[in-house]
Amino acid sequence: MANTKALRVRIKSVKSTEQLTKAMGLVASSKIRRANINMYKSREYLASLEKSISLLTSSQDAQKSPYMQKRDTSRTKIVIIAGDRGLAGGYNANVFRLAKEYGGAEFIPIGKRACDFYGKEINSSEKYSFDEAMTLSRELCREFCEGSFDRLGIIYTTYHSVMSQEAKIKWILPLSRREESSDNAGMIYEPDHETVLNLVAAEYVAGVITSLVRESFACEVSARRMAMDSAGKNAKQMISDLSLQYNRARQGAITQEITEIVAGSGQ
Repeated sequence: MANTKALRVRIKSVKSTEQLTKAMGLVASSKIRRANINMYKSREYLASLEKSISLLTSSQDAQKSPYMQKRDTSRTKIVIIAGDRGLAGGYNANVFRLAKEYGGAEFIPIGKRACDFYGKEINSSEKYSFDEAMTLSRELCREFCEGSFDRLGIIYTTYHSVMSQEAKIKWILPLSRREESSDNAGMIYEPDHETVLNLVAAEYVAGVITSLVRESFACEVSARRMAMDSAGKNAKQMISDLSLQYNRARQGAITQEITEIVAGSGQ
């Protein structure tokens, strides 16, 4: 026969967990709208940067830029964007699983979980600013031009919907030549395409980093809300099952007591 005291303790514990998951789900829900607004704005900004870079890299003059020199890919740096907290389903695990495919790379973490994982100085993906991205971008661009590494990528999570996110990698350096664009016709760059490309490359890299951090954070809060909703449903079902067991155990204990009293009175 089940111990009614143990069942009561377990029900109380599960109810506390349910309250915690409900609170975390509400916090995630409150952040989703703002996170999505920031993500869509960053996407628009990145699209404009991509268009400008496309116009520059389609020029023959820009091929002399150090940012467009193809090299051996043995020395790789990857910016890896993870969350600040756990309890977000497979969000962080998917990022780290993808990172394992590039085991020989040097990782630059953004987000508290990534910083903890790689033992680097803690920063926040939720509060990561463009100024921080620009500082990192200038350093990376300088090292790339000096030949310290051969290619730069970013592991992030792309947002499909509240229920669907996917870990991906985006390669940003060296820049690839784009097809000659009709938008470039009649456009004059002073003093030349190469100089302009060298000047805007750092802002482009910073823009990519900022945009993908915003998108990853939107994925994190969406994944956390779904995970907390699922955990809350599981907790409710567990409480229902435990309550049924408790009621049966209590009824069994009462029946046994009555039986013992009746048996004792008949002696």
